[in-house]
Amino acid sequence: MALNVPQKTALPPRGETVGPRLLGDNRGQQQQTRPYGADDTFADRALGETRSLLGDNPRPARSYATADDSYVGRGLGDSRVPKQQIRPYGAGRGLQQGRGYGTSDENVLRKQILDTHESDDRLFAVKPVLHIVEVIFHRASSDVPGSAGSLLEVEAVDEKALHAGLQDMIELPTRIISTINCEIFCKWLGGGDVHNTTMDILHLVKHYNWDAKAVLAVAALSVSYGEFRLVATLYGINPMAKAVALLKQLPEILELQGSLKAKLDGLFNLVRSSVDVTQIIYEFYELHRDDYFSPESPEAKAFSVLIPTAVYWVIRSTVICASQIMGLTGMGHEYISESWELSSLAHKLSTIHSHLLDQLKRCYNSIESKRDEASFAAVSIILEQAHLDNSKPLRTLFLAKDDLPLYDCHEKRKISIDELRRKVVVLFITSLDIPQEDYTVIHQMYQEKRAYPLKSESQYEIVWIPIEDSWTIEKYQMFESLKQQMDWHTVHHPTVVPSVVAKYIRHPEKWRFNKKPIFVVLDTQGKVVHKNSFHMMCVWGSVAYPFSEHKERILWEEETWRMDFLVDSIDTRLTSWIQAGKYVCLFGGEDIEWMRRFTRAIKEAARDSGISLELLYVGKTKPKEKTMNEINAIIEAEKMGSTIDYSYIWYFWLRLESMWYSKGQILAGRKESMKSDPIMQGIIALLSFGSGTTGWAVVSRGSLDMTKGNGIVMHTAVSEHANWKPRENDIGFVPALDEYLTVLHSRIPHPCTSLILPATGAMPETVSCAECGRIMERFTMFRCCSD
Repeated sequence: MALNVPQKTALPPRGETVGPRLLGDNRGQQQQTRPYGADDTFADRALGETRSLLGDNPRPARSYATADDSYVGRGLGDSRVPKQQIRPYGAGRGLQQGRGYGTSDENVLRKQILDTHESDDRLFAVKPVLHIVEVIFHRASSDVPGSAGSLLEVEAVDEKALHAGLQDMIELPTRIISTINCEIFCKWLGGGDVHNTTMDILHLVKHYNWDAKAVLAVAALSVSYGEFRLVATLYGINPMAKAVALLKQLPEILELQGSLKAKLDGLFNLVRSSVDVTQIIYEFYELHRDDYFSPESPEAKAFSVLIPTAVYWVIRSTVICASQIMGLTGMGHEYISESWELSSLAHKLSTIHSHLLDQLKRCYNSIESKRDEASFAAVSIILEQAHLDNSKPLRTLFLAKDDLPLYDCHEKRKISIDELRRKVVVLFITSLDIPQEDYTVIHQMYQEKRAYPLKSESQYEIVWIPIEDSWTIEKYQMFESLKQQMDWHTVHHPTVVPSVVAKYIRHPEKWRFNKKPIFVVLDTQGKVVHKNSFHMMCVWGSVAYPFSEHKERILWEEETWRMDFLVDSIDTRLTSWIQAGKYVCLFGGEDIEWMRRFTRAIKEAARDSGISLELLYVGKTKPKEKTMNEINAIIEAEKMGSTIDYSYIWYFWLRLESMWYSKGQILAGRKESMKSDPIMQGIIALLSFGSGTTGWAVVSRGSLDMTKGNGIVMHTAVSEHANWKPRENDIGFVPALDEYLTVLHSRIPHPCTSLILPATGAMPETVSCAECGRIMERFTMFRCCSD
C-alpha cells in the first residue's frame, strides 16, 4: 500500500507537527533550544558531576562505583562494580515492578491513566510516523541474531515512500520521540520501576490523542531498535560500525546467537504485539473520518473505554523492550529477561489486541449497517419514483461503472442500458433453479414478440437477473450455461447487480423475492408498475401489455366467466367448437370407470336433446405425465372423447392457478366480493375438482351458458336427463342442467373436497366450498413427487 502523507501546506487536523510545544508547553511559543535534561538531576548524574571536579559545585562528587554510576564504571573496565547493581526492567525480578494490577485494581489504574491526559491539541501526522515505524521493524528484525524473520510485513511501495522526500512533506515529532528515549534511559540508569516510568511518559505525552501517545512510544522504541539493527548489520563490513559494535559488546552477542534465540524471540514477539495494538488503536481513530461513524454509538463507546489501558500497556511494553536492548548492548546478554517473562507480557498484549479487534469489528459492522441503510434508502427512492426515462433506475439496478452490463442472448453480444431506454422492461428475477412453468410462459411470449416486432404489445424487453445467496465457480458456470439457452436479455455477469440491489429485491416490504421467480415491471419512466406480473402474463399473454397493475384491474373488470376465457387457446379444436356455438364438455380426474359411465350418459342425453356435443379431457392439477398419457390412450381407444397433449394439460391448470392469484390480488381484503364473484367461484370450483382424483365436468354452450359439478352429481344429473328435459325445452340444455344440479346438491352429500395451492402469493384467510358453500378447513400439506 502506498504511503499517503499530507503536505505541510495542507496538513489534516490530526496531522500537525509537535513543533516547539514540547513536554506540556501550552504557550505555543518558541523556547530557547537546550540539551534535554539540562539543569536536572539526570544531567548531573550522567555527566559524573563534572562541575564539582572543577571545584564549582557545592555538592561533593560521587565515586564511579556508586549504584547510579556502575554502568559508567563497568564501561571503563572497573571490575569492582557488581553487575547486579544495574539491571534492565524485568531482569530477574519479573515485569510487574512497582505495583501489580489485578482485576480489583483495574479501575484504579485506569483512573491514574486518565488523570495524565489533559488535551488533544498537540497534533502530528500519525499515519506516516506509524508507517516509518513499520518499515524500521520490518528491516530491523530480518538479520538480528536469533530472529526468525521479519516482525512486520511491509509492502515495497511503503518503503519507496521513504525515498520520495518524506522529510520535506511532513514535520516529524522528533523532539518528543527523543525525549521519551531520554526518559527511558534516565529511569533505567537510575533503577526506576517500569510502572512509574510508564506514567512519566504518559505525562510527557499528555497533550496528544491516545493513538498518538502509542505511536510516539513505539516510534521511540523503533529508534533504539533500529540503531541496534544497523550496527549488527554493518559490523562485518564497516570499520566504524565495528568499532561501535565492540563498545556495545556485539561480537560476544553474535557468538551466542544460538543460545539467545529464545530470549530474542520473546523480545521480538513483545515488539510485534506492541505494534499490533498500536495499529488497531490508530485504525479506530481513522474511523472518525467515515461519514457513517458515530462516536456516540455503543460500539464506539465500548472501544473508547478500552483505549487508555491499552495505551498504558503499549507504553509499558516499549519501556521493557528498550531496557532489554540497553541491557543487551550495555551490560551483557545475561541481563536480558527470561523468555517466559517477555512472553507473559506479550500474551497480555495479545489478549488486549483480541478484545480491541473484536470491538473494532463491531464498529465496522455498525458503519457498514448504516452505510447499507443509506444505500438502501437511496435505491428505494430511485426505484419508487418516476423519472424522465428509465435510464437512472436501470443504472441503479446494474452497476453504472460498467458501460455494457447487459447481454443480448439472441444476438450473443454485450449491450448497454441505453438500448432499453424508453421501453417497458420486465425483470425476470430467479435463482439458478428456474421452474419449467415460468420458463415456458416467458419463452412463448418472447417468441410471439419476435414474430411481431412492430406490434405495440411487443415494445418491451425482458432482462433475466439471477439472485443467489452466494456464488461459487460451479454456480458461475451454471449461469453461463443458462445464459446460452435464453432468447432474451440478461446481466452479462451476476456481479453487475450490487449487493444493496439484491437486498432490495429480497426485502419483504419491497419486491419480496424468495426463490420463487418474480416478474417486476418498469414502465418507460422507470417506475415499478407491477411487482410480479407473471400471473397476468400467464392468463392473458401479450394482451396484458404493458403489464401494469392498472392494466390487470381493467382486464378483470372486462372479463366474464365463460368457456373461451377458461380454455384460452390450448387447442384449436376448442376454439372452432366455441365459435360454432357447439356444446362443449370438459371433464377430468383419474377415475377411468367414472369416465366410461359419464361419457356414455352425457352422450345419450345430448342425442336425446338433439344437440351437438364435444368432449375434451383436461386431467387434473399437478398432473403426472405417465398417468395422463395412459388415460389419454384409453380415452382415444374407447372413443370417450378428445384429448390434448400432456404439456397443454399442464398449462391449462397452471393458467387456472394464475387466475386464482391474479384475481385474488384484485379482490384482496374484500371477503364478500370473494364469495359472490362468479369468476372467483368458478376458479375455486375447478381447482377443487382438479385437486382430487375423482371425476368432474364442466358443460357450456359456446361462450354463453356454463355449469359445473363433481363426478357423482354430474353423472346422476345426465343419467336422469328425463327428469329435467321438460325444463330444458323452456330454458335450454345448460340452464336446465344447472338447475337440476342445484337440486341434487341438496339431495346427495358431496364427497370430501380439497383445494390444493402452492404456498406462495396472497392466501385468503377463508375459502368457501364450491359444492356446499361452507367454510373449508385449512391444513398445511408437504408433498414430494419424484416424477
